[in-house]
Amino acid sequence: MVTLLSEMTTLSEEEKHAIEDSFPIKTYEKGTYLMKQGEVARNAYYVIAGCLREFELIDGEEKTTAFYTEEQSAINFNSLVNQCPSKRNFICEELTTVAILNGEKEQQLYKKFPRFESFCRSGTEQMMGAGQEQLAEFITLKPEQRYLKILQERPDLINRVPQYHLASYLGIKPESLSRIRKRIALND
Repeated sequence: MVTLLSEMTTLSEEEKHAIEDSFPIKTYEKGTYLMKQGEVARNAYYVIAGCLREFELIDGEEKTTAFYTEEQSAINFNSLVNQCPSKRNFICEELTTVAILNGEKEQQLYKKFPRFESFCRSGTEQMMGAGQEQLAEFITLKPEQRYLKILQERPDLINRVPQYHLASYLGIKPESLSRIRKRIALND
């Protein structure tokens, strides 16, 4: 987090230490849940290295809703802000290092250093806007177009996550993803 904020502004040594204390960095093994469906979110996560998968369990089937990789934030805003049970899970798809953003610690940091609030608010607004655009576009695309978009914008996911999770994210069955991949390979 210090590096991220240092890119936006000059930080004093006191500010650097306060940020490090407010946002601890931890590494989790593959398969570790950072949040489970039914829990109330207490933290948000900024991925430094690794991959988190967000999914819902619907009628016993996992429905992947997002992947978070380096320099992305994984947040369940509804659960965090409204203190209600989460409908989603966050699980590490590989060895993952995150900065843990806790709301209470964040508020304490804002009180001590008010200028950070505007940085964080601006970042949150940008993230929410990009997320809305991504969701709206994703809904309107056909599965093959969604896959092509992933190939173009997030090609690292193709080899980082199991194909059945990728198929779930695309809203299709693994067999359909295999057919799409074959068609695309034939056209290359």
